[in-house]
Amino acid sequence: MNTSAPDASAPVDGTALVDALFRLLRLKTTPVAMKLFERVDDMLAVPKIRRPSGAIHTADQIVGQAARLGFTVGITADDLVGPQCGAVLGLAPQDEAWLRGEPFVGVWFATPADAAAHQRAMHCVPHGRYHAMAVSPLNAGRLSDPDIALVYANPAQMILLINGLQWAGYRKLEWGAVGESACADSWGRALATGEPSLALPCFPERRYGGVADDELLLALKPAQLAQAVAGVERLARNGLRYPIPPYGVQMDVRAGMQRSYGDKKA
Repeated sequence: MNTSAPDASAPVDGTALVDALFRLLRLKTTPVAMKLFERVDDMLAVPKIRRPSGAIHTADQIVGQAARLGFTVGITADDLVGPQCGAVLGLAPQDEAWLRGEPFVGVWFATPADAAAHQRAMHCVPHGRYHAMAVSPLNAGRLSDPDIALVYANPAQMILLINGLQWAGYRKLEWGAVGESACADSWGRALATGEPSLALPCFPERRYGGVADDELLLALKPAQLAQAVAGVERLARNGLRYPIPPYGVQMDVRAGMQRSYGDKKA
């Protein structure tokens, strides 16, 4: 049996990945593709691209339009409210004024020092290279070679997705929580480092981006998502699948453990 990870250089079929995620994990939110562009004209050339048309948004809203409404949306820094969202995407500078984080003092953080420490803790794409960003449903196929995919899932679905990512080529995955501006923990970190990045979506993501109470967010390269899905397929064959049926807190555990670990075949 071949238990190796999929070839990271192979093309990724977004439609097949989304179909598998809905089948295996019963997701309720469509996974999203995200891509940064060095040239605004290249973003504008994306098929069926929508633009905010004078409206000002958070980046959370733009991602939410793709995930919740199925839209393909492109933005520049001028479409975003303030520099915070744009800085995470590398569309606005992480300059001294931004690093001070003065708008957050007394709102999210007790002192100017706390606000500044928060800003410096954020994962951001370096400013200067990119001038536009677009998001689209991963299964729409409108963004060629997206930088990352975004998957919203509840905790039970998410742990199985992470288990799938660790099925072959295991390594421990570790994340942090910057708190407010948690998009820096998800798409900011994944774009800046190339690492799978799990986040607890913050207040603005839920208020403005439509993120549900029970949803976590995993951002990762499409090839990494393909690896995770292949692992979840293999786990499902082992009987480790979603939904996870409760066994009962007073039951003799041996029968259940036998189903998971007994009579395994390589």
